Amino acid sequence: MAISLPDARQLSDEVLEALRLRALHGCELGFTEADIAELVGVSHETVSRWWTAYAEGGLGALPGNRTGRPIGSGRMLSDEQAGRIQEQIDHQSPEELGIPAALWSRKAVRDLIRRECGIDLPVRTVGEYLKRWGDTAKVPRRHAKGQDPEEVFEWLDEKYPAIEERAAREGAEIHWCDETGAAADEHPRKGYAREGRPAWIEVPPPHIRMNLVATITNEGEVHFLTYKESMTAALFIEFLEESLRETTRKVFLIADRLPAHEARVVADWIAAHGDRIELFWLPRYSPELNAEESLNNDLKGSIGAEGLPGRAADLRSRMEWFMSQLLRLPERVRSYFQHPYVRYAAGV
Repeated sequence: MAISLPDARQLSDEVLEALRLRALHGCELGFTEADIAELVGVSHETVSRWWTAYAEGGLGALPGNRTGRPIGSGRMLSDEQAGRIQEQIDHQSPEELGIPAALWSRKAVRDLIRRECGIDLPVRTVGEYLKRWGDTAKVPRRHAKGQDPEEVFEWLDEKYPAIEERAAREGAEIHWCDETGAAADEHPRKGYAREGRPAWIEVPPPHIRMNLVATITNEGEVHFLTYKESMTAALFIEFLEESLRETTRKVFLIADRLPAHEARVVADWIAAHGDRIELFWLPRYSPELNAEESLNNDLKGSIGAEGLPGRAADLRSRMEWFMSQLLRLPERVRSYFQHPYVRYAAGV
């Protein structure tokens, strides 16, 4: 996590004087002016001015008064313009505002400022504005374009609370279901290498793949099945039958609308076992609302942790080993429900 230094213009005279002395001492020790400026939180030009004055006249030649622009001076955007830009990037996407970008990058914000305010700012200056507004670069959360916000709202505000209330009243368990696939040549983690040299890894053939269907509960329960072929209605029913043999309470199953899940034969099987299981659909295009997404990411991150598997049997073995470990780690399963998008389903 990067440390944000306070603006030196906000420091007291005593603290600023101490910074000058430390900066000069660093120059005497051979550190570059640029490195010193970065460390003490002032501009390179300020350190250069201090050192030049000291070299020519000693400590007595150092400026006793404050230099530099007052805070807020020299800014290109007025407070009103800055507020309007902030409001737009806080609540609208670039696409919604007609900016050709997938995310709010410095370049995208620069283009917005140019269009809205008629001011052409360097990308670096835009970055300073974003930092001043409290915006930081983040890995984006993803959701599908086809997602219906009203359907999501109804799920969070009405449908899931009703499912939760019924489950408590009837003594049922809520199981979250999802499928995922893993490839032997996938390795989502990073590796270290010398500067200027790439990190590299030997990968097996790309056709080695294995799939998993699983359910989890916010109490830490896990059920799973690995399979090589594509998910079919028959295979889904096989998994459900096995899951019911492992449970004693009624199951409220929450799943997405995968074609295999919506097959008529599955609906008939669910109806025939209505005393043991009911099926509820997540909002369309909303995988982030399913806690099992965190399990899928956890699984894929662990498969290649000790080297990539070279055979399909090895890949399957690693997937099953990971899932078997989860059976003994209910607290880890419960942690999947702590992601901000699925905390609504964490229970008490």
